[in-house]
Amino acid sequence: MGNYGTNVDEKWQKKWEETELYKFDDTNLENKLYTLEMFSYPSGSKLHAGHWFNYGPVDSWARMKRMQGHNVFQPMGFDAFGLPAENFAIKTGIHPKDSTMKNIDTMEKQLRAMGAMFNWENEVITCLPEYYKWNQWLFLELYKKGLAYRKKAPVNWCPSCNTVLANEQVVDGACERCSTEVTKKDLTQWFLKITDYADELLEELDNLDWPEKTKAMQRHWIGKSIGAQVTFKVENSDLQFDVFTTRVDTLFGVTYAVLAPENNLVDSLTTAEYKAQVEEYKDQAKKQSDIERQSITREKTGVFTGSYAINPINGRKVPVWVADYVLNTYGTGAVMAVPAHDERDFAFAKKYNLPIERVIEGGDSLPYTEYGKMVNSEEFNGLVGEEGKKAVIKKLESIGLGAGKVNYRLRDWLVSRQRYWGTPIPMIHCEKCGTVPVPENQLPVELPYGVEFSPDGKSPLSKSEEFINTTCPTCGGAAKREADTLDTFVCSSWYYLRYADNKNSEKAFDTEKINKVLPVDMYVGGPEHACMHLLYARFITKALRDMGYINFGEPFLALRHQGLILGPDGQKMSKSKGNTISPDDYIKEFGSDVFRMYLMFGFDYTEGGAWSDDGIKSMGRFVDRVERILESCREEINNPKNDKTTLDKAEKELNYMRHFAIKSISEDANKFQFNTSIARLMEYTNTLSKYLTEEVKNPSFLKEVIIDLIKLIAPFAPHFAEEQWELLGMSYSVFNEKWPVFDPKALVKDEIEIAIQVNGKIKAKMNVATGLSEDEIKEAAINNEEMKIFLEGKEIKKVIVVKGRLVNIVAK
Repeated sequence: MGNYGTNVDEKWQKKWEETELYKFDDTNLENKLYTLEMFSYPSGSKLHAGHWFNYGPVDSWARMKRMQGHNVFQPMGFDAFGLPAENFAIKTGIHPKDSTMKNIDTMEKQLRAMGAMFNWENEVITCLPEYYKWNQWLFLELYKKGLAYRKKAPVNWCPSCNTVLANEQVVDGACERCSTEVTKKDLTQWFLKITDYADELLEELDNLDWPEKTKAMQRHWIGKSIGAQVTFKVENSDLQFDVFTTRVDTLFGVTYAVLAPENNLVDSLTTAEYKAQVEEYKDQAKKQSDIERQSITREKTGVFTGSYAINPINGRKVPVWVADYVLNTYGTGAVMAVPAHDERDFAFAKKYNLPIERVIEGGDSLPYTEYGKMVNSEEFNGLVGEEGKKAVIKKLESIGLGAGKVNYRLRDWLVSRQRYWGTPIPMIHCEKCGTVPVPENQLPVELPYGVEFSPDGKSPLSKSEEFINTTCPTCGGAAKREADTLDTFVCSSWYYLRYADNKNSEKAFDTEKINKVLPVDMYVGGPEHACMHLLYARFITKALRDMGYINFGEPFLALRHQGLILGPDGQKMSKSKGNTISPDDYIKEFGSDVFRMYLMFGFDYTEGGAWSDDGIKSMGRFVDRVERILESCREEINNPKNDKTTLDKAEKELNYMRHFAIKSISEDANKFQFNTSIARLMEYTNTLSKYLTEEVKNPSFLKEVIIDLIKLIAPFAPHFAEEQWELLGMSYSVFNEKWPVFDPKALVKDEIEIAIQVNGKIKAKMNVATGLSEDEIKEAAINNEEMKIFLEGKEIKKVIVVKGRLVNIVAK
């Protein structure tokens, strides 16, 4: 590996730190660029290739931006609470705090060895009281604003992790953390009212520079539907229930109604005759996940309650069923069934022999799910689509049994966790005063160290006498602390704000400072957070804005996702498969810059791919080659004799490639197309190498070329570039230099090579001046010496010029 390696890495990392080269200047924010990578979770003892793929290339982008004049802020920290550390503690007996802080120490050293521009003076570690104190403050502010509340609700329960999961943490019916099948459980839990911001969360997606797929996922998760709420009264009863529908124009086609098994009305309207069947069905439904229940391919099942409801539009009596394909968490937990115009209802009606009645004209077969003329709908016959909907809603409103309504799939954010390793929820339960907040001057409510955290389905903190017993701040009587801890996504929902003011002991952050540094200009991390962290962070930002703490409503103006680095076998890396890639070994052999450049060249940044040892070896050879070329030039470029004022043909070609590389790398790296950026560096190096085989006659020009090459390679191989910059005799540091700017004139070649064809077949090639007219090109082609043999004795019928590419002579 030439002279480049870990010794060079250590040399420059030490100097960068000693000189505070990358220190963020928060007094000059005119050109600030807040660059942020999603902070890592210290669940393992070491960084893996995935961390590197997230952080290294983004640091290269930020370095280029620094050289382009931006004041870069690039902090780093650790998302340090959560289940993995607690599960590890249960398995090994090592306390979560001890294992977490040890892992953080190891990962900090590895991250520093990366040589990135991280602003370590702004570090945050979420499991320390100086951070989670402000988690608690945030919760109390949301509580005061009416955005945090407590209620009993059926929740997702992971029997393996012994904790509640938010809807977003259930993947295909299983716990996203341990893949155990999730069940339902009724518990009193804390929620954050993200639904208050559903419309704004949806509307402002259009203004964000985010991947379209991520925005589409958030739109789908928020799930805005415009329709109507219709009230059905239960026959011979004071009971009634509402349904939400986007197809109120099909109301005359309702032949039965369905309630979710969990709906509170089920017990009240089930008759004695059907009680046993309904109870058995409810028990079965509890064992099914929401995903399973909504599956299109799953056979629909249900039971009759024995009761009937009255269709408000025509007074018709329809049977009320219980079916698990209806979810209590969506809409009202009840649906009106129109089997002639809904595939799910149609399948259910066929199975249980329920009526199927067409009320929309169109199609030869049922169900017909498109819009069309209303039929069998009394005075509404002939109306179509929106016109029909509006007319039916107007009628329902006039009789007080319906109205237009907007519905959302999004549910409030469930933040209670029955675990130990998290932020204690700062609330107190008093028999006399009810639930009261902990006074702000008593924050933080510290997480006690000596707690029995083996899972038994209860919050571990409830078993800690020293923690749980307290006094009520309102009446002074005996009271109990809240025993649940906050979902760790609360930590990451605002950490980007704390970075900019991380040492503030009086406030979560200073509003004036944050309004200048934020929002984040470029945020990079995995796409798996689209409907969790990214949605929660947007909500918290908007809530803080409305409470007057910040003046912006979106946390991340631009977002990019990195792909996944797979093992050499093409499989996702895991210890059990034995296919993990440890950066340390490769860095020891090749140096961190080669490792970084291979990640950028070997993979499309948004796609990722399978690791290859051959690939990193090739990148090592490329860096060696650049080093040898630069070494061979040093004496030549420091000798000013024989300089020329004009460039010859070879120099023009090199100058063209130099400016082409500047232009291409500037554009491609800005778009996170790092693989093509490295490819341009390789082309530039090849052209330079070819030029050096000739007798160099212009040292001043060559020095310009070398200086630009080092500047261009600097963001991608920072230690190597600093070393070469110093060996060239230049002043410290290359990252204080301005990024090269391409000259458009250098990209206009004096001559270009074009092909000459006869009747569509290439016969020769010639160089022509770029400024020649079409007629001049025709004449040059016909008179080309090589063409005489092909045109002799033939009559030229036509000459076609494709400028910049070829001339086709049609001759007979």
